Amino acid sequence: GKTAAEKEKRLIAVLKSDSPKAEKAITCKYLAIWGSAKAVPALAVLLPDPELTSWARIALEAIPGPEADAALRDALGKVKGRVLVGVINSIGVRRDPEAVPELSNLLDGADAEAASAAAAALGKIGTPSACRAIEKVLVRTEVPEKVRSAAAEGCILCAEKLLREGRAAAAAFLYDKVRRADVPKPRKLEATRGAILARGEAGASLLAEQLASSDKAFFVLGLTVARELPGGAVTDVLASALKSAEPIRQARLLQVLADRPDPKVLPAVLSAASAGSKPVRVAAMGVLARIGNASCVPRLLEAATESDPDIAGAALDALGKMPGEEIDKVLLSRLREASGTERAVLIELSGRRAITAATPYLVRACDDPDPAIRAASLRALGSTAGPQDLDFLLKRVVKPARPEDSKPAEGALRAACLRMPDRAACARKLADAIWNMPVSSKSAVRKKRWDPAARSWRWVTVSPRSTILEILGAMGGPEALKIVAEAARESDPELRETAYYVLGQWVTPDSAPVLLDLTRSVRDPAYRIRALHGYLRVAREFPLSDTQRAEMCRAALKAAVTPAEKRLVLETVKSRPSLQTLKVAVEAARDLVLKKEATAAALLVARKNPGIFRRGQETS
Repeated sequence: GKTAAEKEKRLIAVLKSDSPKAEKAITCKYLAIWGSAKAVPALAVLLPDPELTSWARIALEAIPGPEADAALRDALGKVKGRVLVGVINSIGVRRDPEAVPELSNLLDGADAEAASAAAAALGKIGTPSACRAIEKVLVRTEVPEKVRSAAAEGCILCAEKLLREGRAAAAAFLYDKVRRADVPKPRKLEATRGAILARGEAGASLLAEQLASSDKAFFVLGLTVARELPGGAVTDVLASALKSAEPIRQARLLQVLADRPDPKVLPAVLSAASAGSKPVRVAAMGVLARIGNASCVPRLLEAATESDPDIAGAALDALGKMPGEEIDKVLLSRLREASGTERAVLIELSGRRAITAATPYLVRACDDPDPAIRAASLRALGSTAGPQDLDFLLKRVVKPARPEDSKPAEGALRAACLRMPDRAACARKLADAIWNMPVSSKSAVRKKRWDPAARSWRWVTVSPRSTILEILGAMGGPEALKIVAEAARESDPELRETAYYVLGQWVTPDSAPVLLDLTRSVRDPAYRIRALHGYLRVAREFPLSDTQRAEMCRAALKAAVTPAEKRLVLETVKSRPSLQTLKVAVEAARDLVLKKEATAAALLVARKNPGIFRRGQETS
């Protein structure tokens, strides 16, 4: 290929030719890559052209060496208006120190746009003479506000350069000049941030002014800078502001405090959680949930027993979320001696934090005379019980100490079983409980269940055997499915009813073969149609391929006995239109009893998916 010099030579020739301006514009872009000092004269010629000046500047900004700087400086005296502003901006991009005198002269010109651009460019150059030139503009009230704002921007750029060079005091001095000048608020905010950061920890007093400001923008600036500035003095400022600020600001100050890696933070937040307005206390407790430790437990427990539900709830949440085993140990030690409301709180926390060491205590508390304590203990056991504790929970479900314990016992057993690492072993234990329980076990509760055949809700009495069967359904898995399928063929009407209900709600598609088998083999029409409903639910609702769904519909049509059952299959076909389900509808139309409905279903599937026929032709 051609060398870089050859490419550049060809590109320069284009600029010197009578080529269209569009071609020259693209050429300038290429010269930004391949151009050198040799291309500068040809590019400089284009700078006064309003249509090509920006394209020429793209290349000149990129070409290294003093020749490009000189070309841009030379253009300052030859162009005006927007073209001049563009040239000034390019000088700023290149940070050409030799342009300072000419740019400084432009600050006093009548063209406010050019003066503003010059001020910003001088800030980017950032030499001492450049800084002095734009500093003078800050205090001149006769200068247009736009120019003063640009001068403030330039001074801020100079201050940032000083800060990078390690000259923090000089930077702070310059930031302060901008803060005190008559410039727009955004510039004052930028300068204030810089002034605080330039002072380091010594900027804490200036930070305090912002946090106390009635101006929301300066308060928010203070919050932002406080996250950037290290040091204990800053934490002290935040803690002090927290005490005097209005509630809406206190919550935001708490969040900033929480992000500081400072040992002084925790006492300040804990103090706010203990006293003050409710919103502040609640916010402080939310922070303690992240940063709290065992030293916070006594105060939070005290708050958790207060009568105000918002305060108590926030304290309980904080205690439930604070990380660390040390907190578990403190809570457990207090649980052993607690009484009254604190005891109830500690029992709930044992469950929330899944403190397994609390399980023996919770088991004993399940016999407490207080029904609220019994219920709380059972709920907590759902989170703490291990495999060795399932027998205890099963007994509480099979034979509750009191009728009101039935529901929390069921919830505890369900939660515990869903946590068990060996689901299959857990399912077998539940199965043993079902088969070893007398069929005459007294129904304990009534539950509302959806009957898909009747398309309505109905109340049914549920015995412990049925309750355990429902828990198996919640667990899922091959072992549980096997047990529920066996229960569906039991002679006990209630257990059989529950098994069908559970299978109809199964959360994975592996229930489909069981439901199809029941549809084929059960003689009772009411149960057969319930099995069919469950099977078709899998076909409709689970993510299957079109082929799998169609095969399920074919199998359902073969298993269906009555025309009503076959029509249910056609409803599923219509709800999942595809080439495969269309074929099922066409096949069903061969049945004289179904011909009319199946033909209508086929037409509906085709209308819902017009591309079916085209895809069919492509795959045929």
